[in-house]
Amino acid sequence: MMKRLKIEYGPVTASNVSDLRKLNAACFPIAYGDAFYEDVVKRGDPHLNKFAFWRGTIVGALCARVEPVEDENRRRIYIMTLGVVAALRGRQVGTQLIESLLEYCETEKEGKLEDVDEIALHVQISNKGAIQFYTKRFGFIQGEVVENYYRRIDPPHCYLLYKKLK
Repeated sequence: MMKRLKIEYGPVTASNVSDLRKLNAACFPIAYGDAFYEDVVKRGDPHLNKFAFWRGTIVGALCARVEPVEDENRRRIYIMTLGVVAALRGRQVGTQLIESLLEYCETEKEGKLEDVDEIALHVQISNKGAIQFYTKRFGFIQGEVVENYYRRIDPPHCYLLYKKLK
């Protein structure tokens, strides 16, 4: 196992959102539109939308939001993106970003996240590495297949992964 990097966190802001756009372009097979980046900046929550820095350089980022669960009286945290530069995968940057999110959930479970009871995300069915990362390392449940979730990548199907917090 490679050595865990000591990372620091910083918020995604209007002045550095272009760096998030570049990181996402390098990490993901789909392009996120302007509305995605405008929304991340508008939310302005450094616990949910943050960069991971190592030696002053951006090496990863987490973008998440709190959203209502359809037809239910509860909310969840939805992970929109978790990206790490390819050269540093396996150095626990993504692990630390998810750990920081879980710590935030624990800290705010009786505060502003008191009605948040799960963390969820969609993962392309062919992305075995990501599925294992979430299920084996963090105890996420691999839920249902969502057919034709993606429009511009193949395969277009994904799994809904989720982790109950309560």
